[in-house]
Amino acid sequence: MKSRFGFGRNWKKYLSTLSDADIEMARQSLLAMISTPDGTTAAEAIKGKRFLDVGCGSGLFSLCARQAGCIVVSFDYDPDSVSCAAELRDRFFPGDPDWTVLRGSVLDKEFLNSLNTHDIVYAWGVLHHTGDMWNAMDNVAGLTRNGGALCVAIYNDCGLRSQIWRVIKRFYNLNLATKITTSMVFVPYSMGRRAISSIRRGSNLFATYHRQRGMHVLTDILDWIGGYPYEYAKCEEVVQFYCDKGFVVSTVIPTEGTGNHQFVFVRHAIGT
Repeated sequence: MKSRFGFGRNWKKYLSTLSDADIEMARQSLLAMISTPDGTTAAEAIKGKRFLDVGCGSGLFSLCARQAGCIVVSFDYDPDSVSCAAELRDRFFPGDPDWTVLRGSVLDKEFLNSLNTHDIVYAWGVLHHTGDMWNAMDNVAGLTRNGGALCVAIYNDCGLRSQIWRVIKRFYNLNLATKITTSMVFVPYSMGRRAISSIRRGSNLFATYHRQRGMHVLTDILDWIGGYPYEYAKCEEVVQFYCDKGFVVSTVIPTEGTGNHQFVFVRHAIGT
């Protein structure tokens, strides 16, 4: 697709400034998703699990899962993203047989069939960028083992507002001139809105954002402005979709804005 955003190029810039603090914040956000009903800690519960990072992007969360003791498979359609994940693996776990990095598409059934199923399938903020979101959502369901967890973040459907953003994102990706023009308008706009909110709340929202998942504000702003293909759904639509496929809801954090609804689903074990 000609107008696809260069997610991997954006992630390469992010990795150039990645710090130990970023990694630790990302690790904590990952562990916070893990349900531990039997009283064990998340770190204990995740150790030794098979972790599939769908659309691995920078590879940061693959790294966090591997550091937590998971057996990790990372894949992405974007070759630059694949390169990012491989860079982190080679930097922190050189020659490690328990971290595999592949290039592949979540829309490619033949490729997915080679992956088997996993205890934790992590598809965070990627399925809505495939150009075929509902098919991608269906495909990751099949990658989750019985009793396993599926972690998904999907952009909210804000009606006309979302439709306008789709036009902006497509325009951004037409050529270099439209990238520059769109960035000159919307990067200052997005940074300015956050600065004004920080003043109103008496809290540095730039620092708060950074602490959430170890992400950098500017990286995510560019990802947002240029992130095309771009699809979205209402929170209840995503919940219904996965419940119809035999999943139960573990966590739902909805949003009212154009950001991501956040979900953790658990697939029913056979016989339950």
